[in-house]
Amino acid sequence: MFRLLRASRRWGGNVKTDVLTLWFAGRDARTPWLPKLLGLLAVAYVLSPIDLIPDFIPVIGYLDDLILVPILVWIAKRMLPVEVLSDSRRRAEAWTLSGRDGPRIRWGIALILTAWVAIAFALWWCLRMK
Repeated sequence: MFRLLRASRRWGGNVKTDVLTLWFAGRDARTPWLPKLLGLLAVAYVLSPIDLIPDFIPVIGYLDDLILVPILVWIAKRMLPVEVLSDSRRRAEAWTLSGRDGPRIRWGIALILTAWVAIAFALWWCLRMK
């Protein structure tokens, strides 16, 4: 049991560094557009104060954070050029060691709100069609 807790803490720390790595990679001119888009979506979602599925909903509220974010991070990291990944990881580790708070993305709020509006519209449309 304690092994699982230690592994999850280590994984949680890695996700923070990975998200910062994607933040720096997204601002690098050498990054191709697709990993940049996936990485910035993951970063915007993590840094946004609004979740796609609110955390107050039991179990499901945390599943988006536990499944969606790591998958986006993993895919984006796999698509990054090696030199961009290593440079961005170095910068992310330096940022983490400095003790500063993570960067904030204001447009992430707009992105998540747009997703909620799209979901609400799709539900309205489906219910109207019945």
